[in-house]
Amino acid sequence: MKTSWRSASLVASAAVVLALTTACGQDGGSATGSQNVGATAAPGDVGDIGAGAGTADGLGTGADGARTPASPPESAGKLSVSTNAEIGELVTDGAGRTLYRFDDDTAKPPRTTCENDCATAWPPVAADDALAGEGIDKELLGEVTRPDGTKQLTIGGWPAYRYAKDAAAGDVEGQGVGGKWYALAADGKKAKAADRPGLSTRDDSKLGEIVVDKNGMTVYRFMKDEAWPKPVSACTGACLEKWPVVAPVEPEDTQGVVKKDLMTFTRPDGAEQQTVDCWPVYTFAGDKNAGDTNGQGVGGTWYAVAPDGKPVGAPEK
Repeated sequence: MKTSWRSASLVASAAVVLALTTACGQDGGSATGSQNVGATAAPGDVGDIGAGAGTADGLGTGADGARTPASPPESAGKLSVSTNAEIGELVTDGAGRTLYRFDDDTAKPPRTTCENDCATAWPPVAADDALAGEGIDKELLGEVTRPDGTKQLTIGGWPAYRYAKDAAAGDVEGQGVGGKWYALAADGKKAKAADRPGLSTRDDSKLGEIVVDKNGMTVYRFMKDEAWPKPVSACTGACLEKWPVVAPVEPEDTQGVVKKDLMTFTRPDGAEQQTVDCWPVYTFAGDKNAGDTNGQGVGGTWYAVAPDGKPVGAPEK
């Protein structure tokens, strides 16, 4: 990442890490194939779909998880590359609509996990008439056989979708939804704002300056957690389904966040979690798009995080 905040010398980074590992009385952790794109994955290669598959927009696969026939995927037409001011270059179909990929899918081998209600919110793109337009390498176009037998377009191995809430050509309402849906770049990778750091800040119109993750999703604190003498998370089990932990971030991969006591710790399940000012931090599953703050004040215990780690808007003790 060619940005000024990552240009600190190794000596300076080592000094920061040394300070962080002692600030909260414990060691702090740190963050640390190519497919034959023209090939078709057979239905038997799709694999079992977990109960949570395709729920990034609050939608499931049906009460019994059955794979029911769906409407045939809508044709793709001539694909091309468009530029969005915030996201950068992304793939659009013949009608100018943005194409997306889903993190729960796989590219090696191609596999789709979005079915039933999920496929209604995120309609699969048909593979049969897809053409490579300007900026698209036809060698990266392929297809995957969906569980209902229809053929879905893949780009760089990733199954391609549209988003039902994109009302017009050029819309990108699906970008970052649930932290799992992203516009497709021409090489099949995620199209997202280049050089966005692992943690940064943004100016929210209601909350002021708050911390966001690499996807622009708001970062929160849980008032039942502890920071001193060492970080302790009180969010476990089902709580983590609603409040996913923020994964480790290198101190130099941040912008606007106070680096003092910016460290990670090991949870009881062995996972590493990021802290700000030694306080464990999370995102909220109820935030569907970058910039959402639906977790603010939930239960009187969850609050957005200020650059210095303090909870924004929390009642004073």
